[in-house]
Amino acid sequence: MLHKQANDVPAEMVPVGRGATKQVLIGADEAPNFAMRKFSIQPGGGMPPHTNTVEHEQYVLRGRARLGIGDKTLVAQAGDVIFIPAQTPHWYEVEGAEPFEFLCLIPNMPDRMELVKAR
Repeated sequence: MLHKQANDVPAEMVPVGRGATKQVLIGADEAPNFAMRKFSIQPGGGMPPHTNTVEHEQYVLRGRARLGIGDKTLVAQAGDVIFIPAQTPHWYEVEGAEPFEFLCLIPNMPDRMELVKAR
């Protein structure tokens, strides 16, 4: 069993992001199959186009952002559920004055992030 407060988990800067932090709420050393991470991207911030070697399941907690997945662009906001297949280019740009925050669940497998050419 695992129980902790998300506010007690340190946030680390996402090196390639602008105003982006990540908290590993449940890591590979705590659960056998999936990791749970919380991302926060500040107003005016974003993440550049990139791919990951594992799929992402995301749940938006607050804020709004333009999000590119493959060749599609959408606006994501609180309550939205998003699936990003492995190896699919994706990016984020926060809209408005509120931080964009989401939970991101990934399988406990090696994950390599690779930047891709700007859209």
